[in-house]
Amino acid sequence: MSRKQNLIISRKSLKYGLSSVFFGLLFSVCGMIFGQEERYDLWPGLAPGETEKAANQESSPGSAQRVTNPYLLVFRPQEKKSDTCLLLFPGGGYSSCFYGNEGFPNAQYWNEKGITAIVLVYRVPRAPGKEYYRPAWQDAQRAIRFVRANAETFGINPDKIGVQGFSAGAHLTLLSALNSQTPAYEPIDDLDKVPCHLNFAIPIYPPYVLDDGDGEPNSRKGNDASMLDTFRFDEKTPPLCLIHGDDDIYSPMASVQLYHKLRTMNIPCELHIYAKTMHGFMFWNDLENARTWQDRCFAWLKTMELY
Repeated sequence: MSRKQNLIISRKSLKYGLSSVFFGLLFSVCGMIFGQEERYDLWPGLAPGETEKAANQESSPGSAQRVTNPYLLVFRPQEKKSDTCLLLFPGGGYSSCFYGNEGFPNAQYWNEKGITAIVLVYRVPRAPGKEYYRPAWQDAQRAIRFVRANAETFGINPDKIGVQGFSAGAHLTLLSALNSQTPAYEPIDDLDKVPCHLNFAIPIYPPYVLDDGDGEPNSRKGNDASMLDTFRFDEKTPPLCLIHGDDDIYSPMASVQLYHKLRTMNIPCELHIYAKTMHGFMFWNDLENARTWQDRCFAWLKTMELY
């Protein structure tokens, strides 16, 4: 592991460690901060492939290390200004689900803009003998169906459902956006008749896109790599807004290639790559050029007439 990778991991770990106390408090007061969350289990019984519905295990509040019972946390804005809905897919390398760190702060941001935000706590860790993303992808498709089926209850437009995902959650966002016509699991009830396509997607520093980094950091910086055939780019592929850092160990060339592909398909796509910016940059505020990344996402929503 390089010195830069050590720095990134140490810095990110420090941020997670320092924030664990904050997010512990956030659990108890989030209703006062940006509206009481509502919790909904995704599956009526066991999730696909699971043999038990055990209690989720967390290393700290908001950081799940083992999830067998995935669920949604719905955050409604105190003053709704849009019928758009943003699902939030946290990161964690498919080994953890950092829904406190990458879910709650971003739900608060969108609530302050008057937009409904829904955090997905998906299954982790990676399951031996399976595609590392398969259980989480199943949860994501089910989550999109659940939100669309309950659009009236949540006060949203079923044709304005998008995802903002971070790191592994950004990879999961891409699977959901580009492969919606490929079932990730066998149908179990009437909910699975509901379409699971997205109307827009915002992948933030997505990994595992290029063939020199399938499930791990890019070994050749992605400069001479090709896109993995994991992604179908089907007829329901929606507009994307891609955000990445130029010094990311998960190469920004992933976002460059995604932008190029959507451009060839005549699908609107916006791309922001921040110089001298590492993976997980949303966790610190000392990168002056990248501080406005959230506002870039919001401006894009307005440009796409989703606000």
